[in-house]
Amino acid sequence: MSAHGDVDLGHTVAGWTGTGIALAGLTVSGAGVCAASLPVILAGLGLTGVAALVTWSLHLAGWGKPTGPRPRDQWDWRVRDLSARDGHPECVGCRMAGRRPAKAAPGSVAVPVPVPESQPG
Repeated sequence: MSAHGDVDLGHTVAGWTGTGIALAGLTVSGAGVCAASLPVILAGLGLTGVAALVTWSLHLAGWGKPTGPRPRDQWDWRVRDLSARDGHPECVGCRMAGRRPAKAAPGSVAVPVPVPESQPG
């Protein structure tokens, strides 16, 4: 058990990549503030905007996670979400991309999509 307990913290390729790019952008912006250079500040803010686009693109490609907890076998950050192609329910990013999951008919039962097991790497 980790210090955070037995929970899915949502570590994903999309999350880590976007965080790294955003951190670089904010570092550049901070250096621009220290140097009193407006072009450097704007470049850093532009890089931070790129982080949002990259994170969104990776989420749509299946390297993010849907809203809510995932099954334990999908907690590893290298597991790809195969349901992203159809869109996640209640996901703003998926709705912005025009992906709206089909609504189930009343009284129907949702069938879970099998996810291949991740191989240790």
